[in-house]
Amino acid sequence: MPEPRSSSSFYADLAVFTDFEEITDLGRYSRLPDDWTLLVSDVVDSTSAIADGRYKTVNMVGAATITAVLNVSKGIQLPYAFGGDGGLIAVPPALLADASRELARLKNASSRMFGLNLRAAAIPVADLRAAGAETLVRKYALSKGNDLAMFAGAGPRTAERWLKADDTGRRYALQPGGDEEAPNLDGLSCRWEPLKTRNGTMLTIIAQPLEKDAGRELHDLTGAIRQVLGGPVSDHAPVHDSTMRYRFPPSGLALEIAAVGKRSALSGRTLWIWFTALMQYFCERFGVTIGGYHRSAYRKEIQANTDFRKYDGALRMVLDITGEQAAEIRALLQRKHAEGRLVYGVWQANEALMTCLLFSLADSHHVHFVDGADGGYAMAALDLKRRMAGPD
Repeated sequence: MPEPRSSSSFYADLAVFTDFEEITDLGRYSRLPDDWTLLVSDVVDSTSAIADGRYKTVNMVGAATITAVLNVSKGIQLPYAFGGDGGLIAVPPALLADASRELARLKNASSRMFGLNLRAAAIPVADLRAAGAETLVRKYALSKGNDLAMFAGAGPRTAERWLKADDTGRRYALQPGGDEEAPNLDGLSCRWEPLKTRNGTMLTIIAQPLEKDAGRELHDLTGAIRQVLGGPVSDHAPVHDSTMRYRFPPSGLALEIAAVGKRSALSGRTLWIWFTALMQYFCERFGVTIGGYHRSAYRKEIQANTDFRKYDGALRMVLDITGEQAAEIRALLQRKHAEGRLVYGVWQANEALMTCLLFSLADSHHVHFVDGADGGYAMAALDLKRRMAGPD
């Protein structure tokens, strides 16, 4: 296993891999340096917000926690993962103060901006490692210039558990104090309509291998899922040209406006958001090109740049499949759980949601977070926790 580096260029220096199946080779992951810190976040009582139909807002806040940190990254590449109702992003010492400040500002402003409370903490990798929770990372290339971090080890889920625990949560919690400044959430948007299923079911999966040889179990699981699907998993991605729908005004536009945060900039920024949304509608509706927006090219890039499958110590997927395939995958997961090989949670819906981080349209630099509707990952996580708590 590669030795850890301690410089700010650690993540940028990692070699990329392009075959998602390579996530199972845990020996190729690199240890995050001891002097890096995991910034973790979670929407408080997201289950109630989801029950009230606010799952898109929950996703928006989860994505905002990553956006706020990326916007002060000063060109340093950072590994991150979207969890539906929260996020994880690792930062080096050079960025810790600025990143912590921005995430604390979001924590302070989240209720005002989105009507949801947020937990946030800064947990040193060294503290996790001292507790026996290793944190490993690889860099998966979605497309040229757009990478997605894959995490391994117990570090990410231990950090999430500490965030929610009263004792450790207080120890590591970010405290905004009296800072009323809004975080910079430029690039965060949610203009696409929910993605309707092509095949009948959107299945959200969280599967966490329990065996000591997690890599082998992960390899067996991904192979078994591929066999159920009868072909590449990528053929069942929720984001497809036929599922991408854009209308004007977009149903999520109010959330993008809420993300402006700064009252002094609200009027001008709101007009700009409405204007660009209208221009995007014309591009989508009539196939015209305006500025750097090329309809067909951008749609292809979006389909390539989604996180519908990922690994952070647990395999996470949102798949557009038939009801029969969903039943087979659930039975497969249940068999492996009964054998003591993994613990899992699932959630079924008839659509998925997409939240976007658009950094540069001209440079094709954008990443899109996918979650199942009606709670997706948050509800699958609850299902997993129930299964961990007792016999299933």
